[in-house]
Amino acid sequence: MFTETIDILFIFAVLAPIVYWIGTKVNFNKLVDLWATLGFILSLYLLYFIYEIIKIKEIMVITIAKGLLPISWTFEIDALGVFMASIFVFIGLLTSIYSIRYMERDTGLAEYYILLLLMVAGMVGVVFAGDFFTFFIFWEIMCITSYVLVAFRKEEWEPVEAGFKYLIMSSTGSVMVLFAMSILYGMTGTLNFAYLASSLSNGATNLWSVLALALVVIGFGIKASIVPMHSWLPDAHPAAPSSISAMLSGVVIKAGAYALMRSLLIIFIPEAYNWQVIVAVLAVLTMSVGNLMALLQKDLKRLLAFSSIAQMGYIIFGLSIATFFGLTGGIFHVMNHAIMKSLLFLCSGAFLYAVESRNLDELAGIGRKMKLTGVMFTIGALALAGVPPLNGFQSEYMILFAGIDIGSMNTIWYIFSAIMLLNILFSVGYYLRLIQILMLKEPTKISLKAKEAPLAMLLPMGILAILCIVIGVYPGPFVSYSSSAAKAVLDVGQYVAAIIR
Repeated sequence: MFTETIDILFIFAVLAPIVYWIGTKVNFNKLVDLWATLGFILSLYLLYFIYEIIKIKEIMVITIAKGLLPISWTFEIDALGVFMASIFVFIGLLTSIYSIRYMERDTGLAEYYILLLLMVAGMVGVVFAGDFFTFFIFWEIMCITSYVLVAFRKEEWEPVEAGFKYLIMSSTGSVMVLFAMSILYGMTGTLNFAYLASSLSNGATNLWSVLALALVVIGFGIKASIVPMHSWLPDAHPAAPSSISAMLSGVVIKAGAYALMRSLLIIFIPEAYNWQVIVAVLAVLTMSVGNLMALLQKDLKRLLAFSSIAQMGYIIFGLSIATFFGLTGGIFHVMNHAIMKSLLFLCSGAFLYAVESRNLDELAGIGRKMKLTGVMFTIGALALAGVPPLNGFQSEYMILFAGIDIGSMNTIWYIFSAIMLLNILFSVGYYLRLIQILMLKEPTKISLKAKEAPLAMLLPMGILAILCIVIGVYPGPFVSYSSSAAKAVLDVGQYVAAIIR
């Protein structure tokens, strides 16, 4: 109905309760876990064929009710969409493998895997959508499932409170996007991205289009955790299961970044709306607040949540530069951050699984008892700190040098780039502090009880840790993949021509 990648996720989600029931009848409770993992494997496999088509055709268009253009459901898939979808499905696959053991102490696993599969399906639909109507349907699927997953452990008050706060803030953002959609439809008579780009590029900016732009930035900025619209994230991450924290930080907030990229570069083109400096200010504010607040935390998962906010500042800064080099760096960092931060949240989940504590004072020295997990956590922390030759170094400094590169046009970009450099150096402080506490201190009474994480949890963490090293040492293919995505989003003419012939 949609695309094979999305369809298979929906099919596996719908059938998950039946598979769970069969598992209980044959006394094999892991059947639903394996079912969800198989769904992600098939989805990733089918995504490869879309990637092969995009390599040849560059843009793939699927239209439902084609005669209703320009208001029909449309999927317009390009290199950026495939790039983002591959990250979403890949991290979803690793999370489902990790959850086989991590979630075994929880009940309601059928619901958990239904929600996980639907959340990833929603995110893939978001990046494949070719119009705001299709986009919004999948956006809400992603949002609603993520609200419930944050509050999954509903027997405790913290997840319920965090999930409700996330619901209120994210719903407010969705309403703003919906209002922006209504303004754009009133101005142009369409919600199709290509038709919107064509209509708005031919007309002068006015109060209504500027209002729509502001609503889009705020609405998607909430999901992307841009300061000052970030406050849901530090509450949601500690409350959610660590597997879901990895999804939220690794991929869900990237959907907000994708939405900003697509709308700002195709609909509200920088040549007409001159939004770059304003978005850059939000970016440097986001990275500065995120890093400063991370330094003050004693809760491991809350610290990592603020770190995610800071990292989103780097990605949004790459977007604000709006050059091929800047976007390549920003998109490359989307992938790197998904890998690095998912690794750290899965490692923190392993610590929590072992000793049921997130407090850094109580977790001191736990890396000595859980050596493999501790080493992988160290790799992820050093990568996020931008230490060469790990992957974070490659993308962070690509963005930094892209900002310096356009400083010759406007000296304010030198200031923004200097702030980013200071933030990168500042972040090294709390990442080294984390490593020192978890790996070098003498174990506490609580951390002495820890045992190494099970194999099902170590495997996805090991894959992510290896990727941190491989991408850092041999970044060429990954930069090329990122540059193809950047080229696709900047080539507005080709995107429009695929629909309007």
